[in-house]
Amino acid sequence: MFRLPHLSHPVAANVREALERGMTATADTASLTPPDQPEAPELRHRIMAGFIGNVVEWYDFALYGYLAGVIAPVFFPSNDPTAGLIATYGIFAAGFLMRPLGAAMFGWFGDRYGRARTMQISVAMMALPTLLLGVLPTYDTAGILAPILLVLVRLLQGLSVGGEFSSSATYLVETAPQNKRGLTGSWANIGSMTGSLLGVGAAALVTNIFDADTLAAWAWRLPFLGGALLGTTAILMRRNLHMSERFRLHHEGREDTSPLLEAFTTNRHETLLALVFAASYGTCFYIAFVYLPEWLSSQGLMDRGPALAINTAMTVLVIPAMPLFAIVGDRWLPRRIWIGLALFVLGLSAWPLYEWMELSNGSLTSVIAVHAFTFALLSVPLGSGPALFAEIFPERDRLSGYSVAFNIGVGVFGGLTPMIATSLIAATGAALAPAFYMAAAGGLATIALALTPDRSRSPLR
Repeated sequence: MFRLPHLSHPVAANVREALERGMTATADTASLTPPDQPEAPELRHRIMAGFIGNVVEWYDFALYGYLAGVIAPVFFPSNDPTAGLIATYGIFAAGFLMRPLGAAMFGWFGDRYGRARTMQISVAMMALPTLLLGVLPTYDTAGILAPILLVLVRLLQGLSVGGEFSSSATYLVETAPQNKRGLTGSWANIGSMTGSLLGVGAAALVTNIFDADTLAAWAWRLPFLGGALLGTTAILMRRNLHMSERFRLHHEGREDTSPLLEAFTTNRHETLLALVFAASYGTCFYIAFVYLPEWLSSQGLMDRGPALAINTAMTVLVIPAMPLFAIVGDRWLPRRIWIGLALFVLGLSAWPLYEWMELSNGSLTSVIAVHAFTFALLSVPLGSGPALFAEIFPERDRLSGYSVAFNIGVGVFGGLTPMIATSLIAATGAALAPAFYMAAAGGLATIALALTPDRSRSPLR
């Protein structure tokens, strides 16, 4: 440490001692304090920039999913087998190939050149395809070129999805005050849920306003054009984002080593634990948020319409629950214990809850109660998960490890959950097979968290 010159006068010596104590305290404080503690307006801007990108991302995916039945005949007519093959393999690639590829690409880029730059690129790569979806020519107009263009657009969107969520979540957590990392990071999932609800609402709006012929002719384009306006807003909000001081300081002078390679070598233990946790909690999420209405309908317990309405209404309640539960992980319970407790209870209660719905013949009370209980428990990892993922990895390869583990775990393993659950019922003849699948996933997530160090009370590495 820098030493003051020797002072022999007693008063001067006291001044010298006091100054050195002050310098020592300042040095110690600087070592524990993040390089950039944003002022309240700047923090709000960063939160909204992270939030809006995830709104755009999941608005488009929800919108496309709910309007797929309308869009498919327009681009993939049943009398053209080539168009059918393009649809089959294109959808598979967009969902299960491009997302992990985007995770690797954006993770490497974000660890090398900054989270802010990654967020600016990823949101532009989402906004442009959304606009293109609204203006693409149909099969009647362009022939086989139409489905090819649609698949290319979906591939581009799948690539951007692989980088958007993890990069924005990492940026939010890294630039948040230490005691608010969970709360600040939860805004990434708040954006995802909000975007999904907006997509569902936009699809429902045009479906109910226009008749089937008008909807198929041109009205289906309107929500996508509206999404392009939303994407433009996100681009404008992110254009002034700057590389965080933390990232700049840690980036300077680093060795020329691939952060993606480090995630699978030096930090492979962290990557593996994050992947197991992501796959397990992603499985629980998809069973509850995606597959449960289909299960109720297929078992003859409730019509699909009311089941979807209950599912959507409960999703609305999850939005305020996520930040509230994230505060628990920030202030009272260590994040790893808090998330593990929620998923352990979810796994333990899965079979009794599903059996209750079956024995009650899908009564309204049982269906609403099961939705409320499972959604509340899943609000814990949804709220605190972004901070947990960011805390697992060191600065050098944080975004690479987070992106790959999250997108393979939640995107691939989680995305396969409805198909696996349906196959389990067909293979075993047990209607409650999805409940046992959820129980196994909850238990596996708990084990992965038990092996993961808790860093929720420590500065980011």
